[in-house]
Amino acid sequence: MISQTTFFLLSWLALAALLFFPASKLIWVFSVRRLQRRTQRELTAEEARGQLNRARFIALIVVAIFSFLFNSQMIGPLQL
Repeated sequence: MISQTTFFLLSWLALAALLFFPASKLIWVFSVRRLQRRTQRELTAEEARGQLNRARFIALIVVAIFSFLFNSQMIGPLQL
């Protein structure tokens, strides 16, 4: 039998993993479009890569927090 703590942690990681790629892509698109509008030119490949790294970092934080709060609401608070 799996403990509630183990189930919470596994579901937290699974949800975060499933949401990471779409969230990072969405943040990246918004970031690139905003930067293009601000500079009024197309971005270079290096600038777009930099924005992708930034978007992945932001998405990691946002998805982890959202997943934790969502699982806390649906499963119940994490009990150690």
